[in-house]
Amino acid sequence: MIHILLSRWRQGYRTLPYPKALPALPDRFRGRPQIHPERCPDGCRACAEACPTEAITLSPTGPRLDLGRCLFCPDCAEACPEGAIEFTQEHRLATRRREELVADPAEEYRLAAALDGELKRLFGRSLKLRVVSAGGCNGCEVDVNVLGTLAWDLGRFGIQYVASPRHADGLLLCGPVTKNMALAVRKTYDAIPGPKLVIAVGACAIGGGPFFRQEEQLGGAASVVPVDLFIPGCPPHPLTILDGLLRLLGRIGTNGRDGTTPLDGDETSQK
Repeated sequence: MIHILLSRWRQGYRTLPYPKALPALPDRFRGRPQIHPERCPDGCRACAEACPTEAITLSPTGPRLDLGRCLFCPDCAEACPEGAIEFTQEHRLATRRREELVADPAEEYRLAAALDGELKRLFGRSLKLRVVSAGGCNGCEVDVNVLGTLAWDLGRFGIQYVASPRHADGLLLCGPVTKNMALAVRKTYDAIPGPKLVIAVGACAIGGGPFFRQEEQLGGAASVVPVDLFIPGCPPHPLTILDGLLRLLGRIGTNGRDGTTPLDGDETSQK
């Protein structure tokens, strides 16, 4: 027993300091893409043709990339002869509305806003989520589960996963929602007492992901239930998921009572 205690003492404090400080991200991490329309050759469609999920559309202002469909593979970046698309290490991706997931070089990317009024009062300090895998590959589910480990410790923010929808405040959904899972998703949603939230995690839960052409799937969570938060990625990094959850609860970008330091670099975070 003494050896176990000594080993734990030597390990020290293991929980990441986020959101007071960003953890180190690997060099190969692919976050929010940056588009340089001035580099696009006239008439070039290489990036759009290379995209496996048809996430890229071409407009007069340059390529527009739908992060709800994007698998964050490097195919588009590698196909472009001039490097007009590059993936940055920007981990902040979550939005409140599906249409805000489009990365357009002519518009500012709008991150998720916090809940308003009574919903923020109810869920801002305590949020219980029922996680449902609705036909996914288990990639998003793994990163969702990672948040419950020692290093991330999701519970310190008052967010917990629960076994029963009757004990939950919201539904966290992964997977494209197959036809066989549609009824289960709806019943789970109906069993959660209102008011309630729905969080779609990953490209599959937002738009069908790599399975979007398959008739066995319904194209994501919004096809069955109303969605309050979209967290893109394939799968999204645990940091991206956590950032989205904390933004929804108003815990990032404001000086909350928990004493966390905002990371956005706005005037509030500099005070």
